[in-house]
Amino acid sequence: MKKLSKKASTVSEALDTRLTCRAFTNKVPEKRVIIDLLEKAKRAPSGGNLQPWKIWVVSGNPLKDFIEDVANKIKENPMGEGTEYNIYPPNLKEPYESRRREVGRSMYDVLNIPKEDKAGRLNQFKRNFEFFGAPVAIFFAIDRQMQEGQWSDLGMFMQSIMLLAREEGLHTAPQEAWAIWYKTVNKFLNIPEELMLFCGMGIGYADEDDPINTFRSKRVDIEDFTDFIGF
Repeated sequence: MKKLSKKASTVSEALDTRLTCRAFTNKVPEKRVIIDLLEKAKRAPSGGNLQPWKIWVVSGNPLKDFIEDVANKIKENPMGEGTEYNIYPPNLKEPYESRRREVGRSMYDVLNIPKEDKAGRLNQFKRNFEFFGAPVAIFFAIDRQMQEGQWSDLGMFMQSIMLLAREEGLHTAPQEAWAIWYKTVNKFLNIPEELMLFCGMGIGYADEDDPINTFRSKRVDIEDFTDFIGF
């Protein structure tokens, strides 16, 4: 396994070493580093140069208080408040449903949490709402007027942040799971009604001693998703 703290020096290395980090140290990235990431990431492409993203970067006591508030709400309502969009399509067909099940099974295998240990799996799911210990959180929202093209633009902006983070030796955890707490997030951040919360993202330094960070999800062969024409 490559050393997680090593800085990526090329785009290829950033892509290869990027992972959804599920255990962070408490070392806080400097604000200037986060600002630099965002300055660079804002060059991400967007159709018509709409730049349809709005973000909030949170750390310190405000983040700790927010996480504590969510933890208290989880005790009463572990599955959250519903969502404003479908995180996954209803009645997900094959091969997508199998891929989703496989990545969950493989991750819990790394953690030695068997399928019948429902409490253990629920506790791991709750870790989403602690940002897996990340000392900095970013929330992403998009104007409700925007449609599929602009949602893809937001994704490219997020990907840019994740790859640039690797250049700084940082790791990230993009989390659509935060959509199930959109009401609480909206209230905490005072998100205007015309904006819709998309997701959160933890950012910080990976805990290299935690076994969960050895987990890497599989990717299908390019022949499974590519047709070459004219070659």
